[in-house]
Amino acid sequence: MTDRRPAGEHRAGFACFVGRPNVGKSTLMNALVGTKVAITSSRPQTTRRAIRGIVHRPGAQLVVVDTPGLHKPRTLLGERLDSLVRSTLTEVDVIGFCVPADQPVGPGDKYIARELAAVKGTPVVAIVTKTDLAAPERVAEQLLAVGGLGEFADIVPCSADGGFQVDLAGDLLISHLPEGPPLYPEGDLTDEPEQVLVAELIREAALEGVRDELPHSIAVVVDEMAARENRGGRADLVDIYAHLFVERSSQKGIIIGHKGARLREVGAAARRQIEALLGTKVFLDLRVSVLKDWQRDPKQLRRLGFYD
Repeated sequence: MTDRRPAGEHRAGFACFVGRPNVGKSTLMNALVGTKVAITSSRPQTTRRAIRGIVHRPGAQLVVVDTPGLHKPRTLLGERLDSLVRSTLTEVDVIGFCVPADQPVGPGDKYIARELAAVKGTPVVAIVTKTDLAAPERVAEQLLAVGGLGEFADIVPCSADGGFQVDLAGDLLISHLPEGPPLYPEGDLTDEPEQVLVAELIREAALEGVRDELPHSIAVVVDEMAARENRGGRADLVDIYAHLFVERSSQKGIIIGHKGARLREVGAAARRQIEALLGTKVFLDLRVSVLKDWQRDPKQLRRLGFYD
């Protein structure tokens, strides 16, 4: 897309990605930012917070807010996640509506399209994701189907994994931002605290290979995170102590595994990602505890950081 902004003009603002669970919102945000700022998983409802990724372009700064997938909530946690999405929709400059190319348009997509139609004054860019998983004729059919869901400012196909038209999707979102100075310093890629990012990386590692009913029951809290100084006064190791919370004793056994084998795998996978994030060696201590039915308990939800 050709940049037609007058010399000296700068655009800056917020966009959010919305869509049903597991349509590639987090993967697309990471591709736009150029690094991993949100965890990804094949499990639905991986995203639980409004994670901000900052995209720096010549003459523009796009702050992408990745939100949980809109769905019919079955728990108090689900209700709070849906409330988070709806409040985000009213606070951004442009909305990216993500629909995957490899799955038929369904009731969930139609429901979200109706929700977006009720958001007045905010342009919506429809983004057909995961085009690398669909044949070209299927992508063409999906573009037509998505176009029938509502009135969109733009419609664009892209593949975050394949790199197809990711920059174009970013350009289209930027074109709807207001003129203004940068909102974050050059070089910032997210405004998430490191402890939150670390907890998310641990949860991502715990999600891999677990049973279908377990992912929603896993929450992670970093209890302590501090640099350990060596004799020369240099901090060359970070000590991290974290808790994984599940809802039942049987789930605790799944996470820990036979003689702790599963938890060691989770720790090793998480440590690699955390060391890449922090740029230093990490000592990671993981504990697993049961918080009975925490997804339905207002007190426990607050303890885990999910507020009203």
